[in-house]
Amino acid sequence: MSFDFLKDTNKKVHFIGIGGISMSGLAEILLKNGYKVSGSDMRDSSIVEKLRNKGAEIYLGHDSNNIKDVDLVVYTAAVHPDNVEYMRAVELNLPMMDRAEFLGKIMLGHKYGIAISGTHGKTTTTSMVSHIVLEENVEPTILVGGELDVINGNVLAGSSEYFVTEACEYKGSFLKFHPYIGIILNVEADHLDYFKDLDHIKETFHKFVDIIPAEGYVVANAEDNNVLDVIRNAKCHVLTYGINNGEYRAKNITYNDFGCGVFDAYKGEEKLFTVELNVPGEHNVLNSLSAICCALALNISKESIINGLFNFRGTHRRFELKGVKDGITVIDDYAHHPTEIQATLKAAKNYPHKRIIAVFQPHTYTRTITLFKDFVECFHGVDELILADIYAAREKDTGIVSSVTLGDAIRAKGIKATNFHSFEDIVHYLKATLKEGDLLLTMGAGDVNKIGEMYLK
Repeated sequence: MSFDFLKDTNKKVHFIGIGGISMSGLAEILLKNGYKVSGSDMRDSSIVEKLRNKGAEIYLGHDSNNIKDVDLVVYTAAVHPDNVEYMRAVELNLPMMDRAEFLGKIMLGHKYGIAISGTHGKTTTTSMVSHIVLEENVEPTILVGGELDVINGNVLAGSSEYFVTEACEYKGSFLKFHPYIGIILNVEADHLDYFKDLDHIKETFHKFVDIIPAEGYVVANAEDNNVLDVIRNAKCHVLTYGINNGEYRAKNITYNDFGCGVFDAYKGEEKLFTVELNVPGEHNVLNSLSAICCALALNISKESIINGLFNFRGTHRRFELKGVKDGITVIDDYAHHPTEIQATLKAAKNYPHKRIIAVFQPHTYTRTITLFKDFVECFHGVDELILADIYAAREKDTGIVSSVTLGDAIRAKGIKATNFHSFEDIVHYLKATLKEGDLLLTMGAGDVNKIGEMYLK
């Protein structure tokens, strides 16, 4: 691994916000490669403790005194110029980079950078690609936006020229990457607290395609018209996939008793091989097709593709089976966008159940208000919906929208929906309501997963 701003491994990198899933992964990659690492975060966590055990110097809370004997400062998008550590780094005239630029620098040191982008499915598809390259024994470096059991976390620091990572479009972060292969799973309206509209989003994805070198590849979902618009006039090689459209297709699809797909992978009219998945839903058939295209572009063997996909059992918080209690199955999913919710509910319908009781925690006020009509329409098929309060994340409540407002609109559609303001009240209600054979499905990008865990306890 080589960095143009780090001449040797005696240099020290400080991370402001080191406890984040991506920041911690970058820090771990540096530690594996012998660099000195320090960092600060507002609270302790298992992620922070893991880094501490690997040799990182960790500070709880932000303090200007944390910046000492530092050669480079890396910060997250959530860190503003008035942060005391940021200001101290500026005062000392230290080199500084945001997380995305730093990740791009690491990727630059690898010949085969694989960046998985899209509005939905990035973590799952990154995990699928990871399983395939691990099966091929190419010793990759992997950075995933979720916990993946096969690497015991969200990061693996390998020694080869293969680098696999998620590529988020928010604030154009992925434009600082250096991919050899870029996967585009889908393009939809989201993150409208930053993007002006869908055209702005498409323009950003188009720029992402432009940074792929001519000898590289863009892998594109041919079922998504926005994706097809984005890849038009691409200068690199183009591989398209889909069920009804695309050069690479899934044919003869069947689903097992748990909703997991089995299908024949085709290139044009040529059957390549049969794939058996252990994650449910049609959306995962599409995700796996993108991983197949990526692997074929890298000349990975069909045995590694078949075995890698078969051995992938999902990541944490992606249709994750949390447990079974009194005949009631508890599953948690990260779905927080209307399209994701529909895909998750479609997968749930193919999963053994008598009733589907869904608990949804809306994520951010901006997303809730900008996609309000879509949220109202996406819960058809649930037997009962329970709504928690909106998870604010980086935002403040301006009073424009609430979970109750959303609940009223959903109830007007004839769906049984109930609002609660605390997790304790939701769990109490579930204990009184759930029956043997029910499927309890918690959904959202906040901390709604705690509800299923509380119920199981």
